[in-house]
Amino acid sequence: MNAAAIVTAIVGSVLTLTGVLFTARATTRASQATARANEAAAQAAAEPNQRAADLAAFQAIRDDMQDEINELRTETRSLRTLVREFARYVGDLTAQMRSNGMEPPAPPDRVDEYYRTGV
Repeated sequence: MNAAAIVTAIVGSVLTLTGVLFTARATTRASQATARANEAAAQAAAEPNQRAADLAAFQAIRDDMQDEINELRTETRSLRTLVREFARYVGDLTAQMRSNGMEPPAPPDRVDEYYRTGV
């Protein structure tokens, strides 16, 4: 073989190797870019599902709180009625004591306040 053929073969091999390296590098970068794009697409697709799950959780919490509020309102109404009934009962007993010549003890401050304000 002559020297020109050897140089041509070496240059061709170097150029081929360089081409292979560039191709491999470009393929690696392209697959990394594809992986990032797939990950972004998966996150974008999951976002509406996450929002729907968050909304469902919020609605469940809100419904539970509304039920608790309704129960507390019912209990408050019941307690108000009970306090009014006790007030009437104590008023009747106080009047009965006075009509029999007995002076009842002074009511506690909170009871006296309720009689004056109704609250």
